[in-house]
Amino acid sequence: MEKKYYKLLSKQYKNIEEVTSEIINLEAILNLPKGTEHYLTDLHGEYNAFRHLVKTASGSLKIKIDELFGDILSLEEKHNFSKLIFYPEKILETIKLDKEERDHWYRISIKRILILFKLVSSKYTRSKVRKSLPKDYAYILEELLTLNSNEFNKEDYYSQIISTIIELEIADDFIIQAVNLIQKLSVDKLHILGDIYDRGADPHKIMDRLIAHHDCDIQWGNHDILWIGASKGNLPCVANVLRISLRYSNLKTLEEGYGINLLPLGRFAMETYGNDPCTEFLPISNLEELFNKREQHVRGQMHKAISIIQFKLEGQAIKKHPEFKMENRLLLEKIDYEKGTIILDEKEYKLTSNNFPTIDPKEPYKLTEREEEIIKKVANYFKKSGELQKHAHFFFSNGHIYLKYNNQLMFHGCVPLNSDGSYKCLAIDGKEYCGKPLLDKFEKVARKAYFNKEEDRNLDWFWYMWTGECSPLFGKKEMKTFERYFIAEKETHKEEKNPYYELREEEEVILKIMKHFDVEIENGHIINGHTPVLLKKGELPLRAGRKLLVIDGGLSKAYQSSTGIAGYTLIYNSYGLRLASHEPFKTIEEAVKDGHEIISVIEVMEKANRKKVRDTDPGKGLIKKLKELKILLNMYKKGKLITLY
Repeated sequence: MEKKYYKLLSKQYKNIEEVTSEIINLEAILNLPKGTEHYLTDLHGEYNAFRHLVKTASGSLKIKIDELFGDILSLEEKHNFSKLIFYPEKILETIKLDKEERDHWYRISIKRILILFKLVSSKYTRSKVRKSLPKDYAYILEELLTLNSNEFNKEDYYSQIISTIIELEIADDFIIQAVNLIQKLSVDKLHILGDIYDRGADPHKIMDRLIAHHDCDIQWGNHDILWIGASKGNLPCVANVLRISLRYSNLKTLEEGYGINLLPLGRFAMETYGNDPCTEFLPISNLEELFNKREQHVRGQMHKAISIIQFKLEGQAIKKHPEFKMENRLLLEKIDYEKGTIILDEKEYKLTSNNFPTIDPKEPYKLTEREEEIIKKVANYFKKSGELQKHAHFFFSNGHIYLKYNNQLMFHGCVPLNSDGSYKCLAIDGKEYCGKPLLDKFEKVARKAYFNKEEDRNLDWFWYMWTGECSPLFGKKEMKTFERYFIAEKETHKEEKNPYYELREEEEVILKIMKHFDVEIENGHIINGHTPVLLKKGELPLRAGRKLLVIDGGLSKAYQSSTGIAGYTLIYNSYGLRLASHEPFKTIEEAVKDGHEIISVIEVMEKANRKKVRDTDPGKGLIKKLKELKILLNMYKKGKLITLY
């Protein structure tokens, strides 16, 4: 087998010269600085804020500009140049100069762009940079990038290239494409730690941008897995997606992003709840003032209609899956429909509303014919949405429940624990799983359910991963949706978190989990999202002796009043870890106009001896390939393989 392998390898490297050349190339690559990784989490549909972070490399590009031009440029000049690098299209639109002044501005700007381009591309091989160059300007950029300040004989040559770009009136396009390449090369790899969906209006736009990104991965969040389940037509998942969208008055994703037709639900809701004020179900949104009372009422009716359908479908799933152990969430059978009360933990509570025209007290989880028709019709829209199917497929091709990369363990929520720190177990398919094997099993079950073309009970696992007690994506004992809608007493709303969230403050617990996942303690960390860091209350991202980083800083506007900031980006470059904290993002126009919108505060978390490619996971693969090539070279030299010419 080994000999067959090297025969195959010899077809790629046909002689001693080709093998030698590749060995020299790999040795050089291994000694390049480690590429920069960025970690983001809980994007929650905030496309404009996310795009801003990608364009600015989370504030890193501003630092590079400051360091590169130092005292050469004034603060105002560096600020204006930064805006050009972040939003070239917008800045180019604002340039109002006569031809001579404009040409001068182009010349200076292009030269500065090339200086920055050289810096951000210096971590990469010339081959990798060459492959990244925009097709229309590949030759020009490659020529300009090779400019050396000592090459006086070529000064006129390079100057003429820039002059020709300006004369041909392609300077705007050249600047835009060169700047886009700078943004691309500034971050080698992007890690998203889950919850792209819900709250904000544009998760579909975020997904399109991630698909177009040169290298990114996603660790699934509980909101993401819900949408994946909905994409497969799982009815409890579809109902939850619709309910959350209506709760936050966010129908743009459904209607514009994925073409989901909500008219059947709207007609049914108005007919069924026409005389119901639906007070508990009026949308939670900063945009409420844009809707008149009639529109708000209709959305409230739709919200209530789908919520009742959801509670019924969830009850059916719980009864169908005793292995879920969620019988305590069978609440519809605990209601006294005549009195309008419910018994929870042996205590009677008055319901805020007792209008349940579609619930049969004898069979509370049975859908009416109309309800079943509506939910199945809408579920079919989810299954037939080409955009949603494309995005769901990307989640599985580029996503995982957890990822260990470059000795950093990433997951969205938690590793389910018991209060004593032991791993919480769940029986799946008749076998108990705990800790890492439980997370591995969840991923296996999810993949099996997604790729199985036949409709089967496995699809309900998507819903369990959204709301189940042992789900590493959810991380709570139960979700109190019904109580928040129908019971005024706040004591019933509290959702008990998994002990992981308290125990993760202890270094011993985090070190134990790191060892369990084969993460080396030195330079290793666990990186989490899911739970916003309440900076206002004194919480910090670094926990457990600096071995755990919680990086949900509230990119979603819904959380910013609690966090006090607008998100974090963890940056892992060749010098170590940095944490960028961001101010709230409003609009591109304000970002261009207001310098404070562009500034992110970046703090050094951990310094390290400068890491090279050989110290990374991709580097390990290159080292293995290097060893194989040296064996192949030896085989050529000893005549064990005949070189091909």
